[in-house]
Amino acid sequence: MEFVKPRPNFPKRAVVTSGMPYGNKTLHYGHVGMTLRADIFARFLRDRIGAENVVFVSGTDCYGSTAVESFRQLKEKGNCPFNNLSEYVAFNHEKQKQIFLDYQIGFNFFGASALGRAGEIHREVSRDFVTTLFKNGMVKKHTSYQFYDTKFNCLLNGRQVVGKCPIEGCTSEHGYADECSLGHQYLPQDLIDPVSTLSGEKPKLVKVENLYFSLEDCIPILSDWITSIEKDGDTPQFMVKEIREFFKKPEIYIKREYATKLSELKPLLPPYTDTTKNDKMPSLTIVFETLPERERACEILAKNEIKYRTGKTLTPFRLTGDIDWGVPCPEIEGVKNQTFYVWPESLWAPISFTKTYLESIGKPADEWKKFWCSKNSQVYQFMGEDNLYFYGPAQQAMFLYMQGKNPQLNAPEGKLQLTKICPIKSILYMNSKASSSGAVKPPMASEFLRYYTPEQFRIHFMAMNLANNNVGLSPKAFNPNAKPEDADPMVLEGNLLTNVYNRILRTVFYSTQNNFGGVIPRAEISAETLSACKKAILDVERFMADKKFHQVYNAIDVFIRNINKTWAKEVNLADTSDKLATLTANTLQMLFVANTLLHPVAPVGTENVADYIGLDKTKCFSWDNIFGNFYSVLNNSNNGKLKTLKEKEDFFKKTEYQLQEFLKSKGE
Repeated sequence: MEFVKPRPNFPKRAVVTSGMPYGNKTLHYGHVGMTLRADIFARFLRDRIGAENVVFVSGTDCYGSTAVESFRQLKEKGNCPFNNLSEYVAFNHEKQKQIFLDYQIGFNFFGASALGRAGEIHREVSRDFVTTLFKNGMVKKHTSYQFYDTKFNCLLNGRQVVGKCPIEGCTSEHGYADECSLGHQYLPQDLIDPVSTLSGEKPKLVKVENLYFSLEDCIPILSDWITSIEKDGDTPQFMVKEIREFFKKPEIYIKREYATKLSELKPLLPPYTDTTKNDKMPSLTIVFETLPERERACEILAKNEIKYRTGKTLTPFRLTGDIDWGVPCPEIEGVKNQTFYVWPESLWAPISFTKTYLESIGKPADEWKKFWCSKNSQVYQFMGEDNLYFYGPAQQAMFLYMQGKNPQLNAPEGKLQLTKICPIKSILYMNSKASSSGAVKPPMASEFLRYYTPEQFRIHFMAMNLANNNVGLSPKAFNPNAKPEDADPMVLEGNLLTNVYNRILRTVFYSTQNNFGGVIPRAEISAETLSACKKAILDVERFMADKKFHQVYNAIDVFIRNINKTWAKEVNLADTSDKLATLTANTLQMLFVANTLLHPVAPVGTENVADYIGLDKTKCFSWDNIFGNFYSVLNNSNNGKLKTLKEKEDFFKKTEYQLQEFLKSKGE
C-alpha cells in the first residue's frame, strides 16, 4: 500500500511581512530579491486560503539616524531639492513603491512609518507598546553611555558613529554606535576605534538616561521558544544556531599576549571563569555571570590598555534616544522629550500597516486582532539573516510581554501571537557580499530591468536555495569578464517560462486553432493526467508550506517539461479527431494546473494565459478548484473558444538585450 504524506495545514488567515527598506535610499537588487520571496508566498496563500484572508504589508522605515545622516550629507553637497527630512523620505518612499510595482510585487499596503494615516496609526501603536510593556514590568530607565561630538556639541546616534564591531569573529565592514552592519548588538563603550561622521574625530562617551526593554531577563522563555520552533520542519537550522549564541553568558576574548597582565588584574576584576579550551587558542575566553560584571571588567581592561573583544549575549534593548527625527515616546519614569530608537518601533510597524490597510477598506478598528492575535492566524516574516537578532529575541520577547507579567509561550487567544520567522542567507554579488555601506556596492534594482524581465528576476531568485546557503548572483549583463558565447545565469530558470512554457502553450493554441476552429474540444480527462496533476499540486503545496522555494521551482519545472514531452510523444499517435481532442483536453488540464502553480511566481503572465484560454480568473487560481476539471472554471461567455494567438506570439518575452546577445553568440 502506497504511503501518502499528510497535506500541510495552513492558517485560516495570514499576515505576510518583509524587511523594511530605510527611507534614505532607493532599492538595490537585495531589497527586491528578499521581498519577492515574501510576495510569492503571499500570492500563494491568497490562492490557497482566499485573498480576503491574507494581508501582505511592508513599508519605508522612515525614522532614525540613517535618514538624518544621509539628509545631512545631501545638504552639505549643495542643491538639495528637499526642504526637510519628511520631504526627503517621502520622495524615497515613492521611488521604493514604484520599484516594487515594476517587479510585480503586490502588497496590500506599502506604507511609510512617518507619513500620512500610517504614520498617525504608527504613533498610536508605539505609545501602546511602550506603556503596556512598562505596565508589565519590562521597561526600565537605565543610565548608559552615548557618543558625544565635542566639536559639534551634540550627541551622536546610530550611523553618526563608525568604528569596528567588538563582537568576536564579526566580519562586518562597519560598526556603528551600538550595532554593526551584520546586526550584532553591543554597548557603545565596546565599539572599537569610534569616529564621528560629523567631525571625523573620536567622540567622547557621556552618560545619558534612556528607556530599555529588559531583554536580558527573557532568556528562559526565549530558550523555550527557540527549542519549540527548532522542531518545526520549516525552521532553518542556521537560524536556530545563530539565535542560541545570544543566550550564552557574557564573555570577553583577550589575546594571549595579554595573559600575564590579565593575571595581575584578576583581583580587581569581577569573578569570572576561564573557559579557554587549550593553549593553542589565540585568545583567552573569560566568562561572567552577569552583564554588569562584564561591563565593569571591560572598563578595567580598557583603562589598563588591554585590547579585547566581547561575545554575543542578550543586552538591555534600547527603546529611546534623543534624536529629533523619530516617533515621540511618552514620558516614563521621568524620561521625557525622547523619541523611539528606530529598531523597536520598526518591529511593530507591520501591525501599524495592517491596521491602516484594514481601516482603508472599511473594516472595524479591532479587525487587526483577527490577523495578529488569533490562533487561527499566522504571521510570516521574511527578512535577511542580518536582522535575526531583532526579529528573533528582541521582537518575540516584546510580543510575549505584551500579554502580561507572566507570559505564556503559547499565547492565549486574543493576545499578540508569536510570528514565524522566514530568514534567508546572503545573496552574494559576483561572489562577494555587497551592501550600500560596504566596499562592494550592489546594482540598483532599476538597472536590472534594462536587461531582464520581472518574471526572469522573480523565478531566478525563487530558485535560489537561500534557506540554507549563501548563493551567488552573477548576471552576465553586469559581468565585465563575460564573453558573448557565455550562458547568462540570470536567465537560466527563466527559460522555463520563455522557452518551455511558451512552446507548449503555442503548440496547443495553434493546434486547436487549426484543427478545432479555436474551440476547446470536449473530452474526458484521463486518470493518468489527473494523477500527474495531483502529484505536482501536492509537491508544490508541501514545499510552499516549508518555504523551500527552490524545490517549488524544481517541481514546477519537472511538471511543465513533462507536459511538453507527453505532447511530443502522443501527438503523432493522435491520428483521429477524437484522439487529438482527448490529447488536447488532457494537455489543457495540465496547463490549467501549471498556470495555477506558476501564478504566485509570474502573476501577470499567467493571468494573460488564463485570459487567452478563457479561464474565469475569479475561479481558476483558487485552490478550491485546483483538483477539479478545467472545464468547470472556463468563462461561460467565451463558449469554450480560445482567444486567437498570433504567429510567434509569446506569453513570456525576452528583453531586447537578450535577443541581441543571442545573435552575438551566433556570430550574427
